[in-house]
Amino acid sequence: MVVLSREALHTSVVDPVSASMNFLNEVASRFPEAISLAAGRPFDEFHEVTDIDKHIQAYLNHLRERGLSAGAARQLLTQYGRTNGHIGDLIARMLDVDENIQVPAAAVMVTTGCQEAMIIALRGLCAGPDDVVLAAEPCYVGLTGAARILGVEVVGVPESADGLRPETVRAVAAATRARGKNPKALYLVPNFANPSGVSLPVSVRRALLAAAADEDLLILEDDPYGLFGLDDEPRPTLKSLDNDQRVIYLGSFAKSYFPGARVGYLVADQTVADAEGRRTLLAEELSTVKSMLTVNTSALSQAVVGGMLIDAGFSLRTVNQAKIAFYRHNLQTLLAALQKHFAGTAVRWNSPSGGFFVVCEVPVDASEDLLEISAREYGVLWTPMRFFYVDGGGTHALRLSCSALEPAQIGEGVRRLAALLRR
Repeated sequence: MVVLSREALHTSVVDPVSASMNFLNEVASRFPEAISLAAGRPFDEFHEVTDIDKHIQAYLNHLRERGLSAGAARQLLTQYGRTNGHIGDLIARMLDVDENIQVPAAAVMVTTGCQEAMIIALRGLCAGPDDVVLAAEPCYVGLTGAARILGVEVVGVPESADGLRPETVRAVAAATRARGKNPKALYLVPNFANPSGVSLPVSVRRALLAAAADEDLLILEDDPYGLFGLDDEPRPTLKSLDNDQRVIYLGSFAKSYFPGARVGYLVADQTVADAEGRRTLLAEELSTVKSMLTVNTSALSQAVVGGMLIDAGFSLRTVNQAKIAFYRHNLQTLLAALQKHFAGTAVRWNSPSGGFFVVCEVPVDASEDLLEISAREYGVLWTPMRFFYVDGGGTHALRLSCSALEPAQIGEGVRRLAALLRR
């Protein structure tokens, strides 16, 4: 029998950061009764199986109104399809309605979740061994994990307490070039970031665009939580402020619809010119990468999402009002519970203006071993912040999520966490 050396496998297989989500899932599966303040998934009760058929029918009606025959519609939903997807026009309309982003449908690539969009963008942009990507740190593990699979170095740009600072981006870009590397792009989540919860002021967003232009960086803007603020204050995306086509916008319907559809998208309207002067859009060029990953995104999933967009009048903001209210209440509940149990102690936490996550600084090593004790003896799960750092950090901090729970569970989960930390 063949026995492979684990050390001989690719670093993405054995790297502890890449394996962090598997670790959390494994702990959760062993302690199913524990309250999970770790899971960042949407609340289950918002999703109905009957909606799937309803939205497929809405999409089929849309195809008939466009003049497609029954046979053509059947082929569109049951056969291999266009690599970049067949609902790009509907997503473009949604971006115009909700985010004031105007792009042609050809600039939209429909992906198998936002994770595929990240891999495609990184693979397309980082062409040589010295090409690297900068990322706001702490950074979502999906981005760092995708980069490790591709062998692309991620260089952390440390966040301050109020988010990413343009001067820090400039300094890290300069230091990266000084050691012979070529920074190609900057990844960030400007609205209620995962894991930090930080949201950037409009003035900082504009300054980051200016810094990216000065440093010749593209920006990978990931925006899964932008709908879910504690208030209705407009928070313009970087893409809507982008007059230089410097931003590649990464989106997903996981939080705003349901994650089981596995539909995300990439908006890349940058112009690409070849040696003969022919011009195309970056999204079209990246289709070659996608064709070798997943061939095309599930046509049935696209039909479900397309029908939902049609039924919603192309406004996720409008159709998500119940979710927005629920997640607002949950975040307020989490912050109130932290105040109740930790006021006057050595535990500190931030107060995000929206999203799913709060970061707590604790006077102990928030390790995997401590999480094991927390799950087994106290019945509560959380996420070690060390998972979100490229080269170490976050050892005395943990991330709490409030999205997947009833409000009463949030309060009980924080009570259990307080008991653990008192010990």
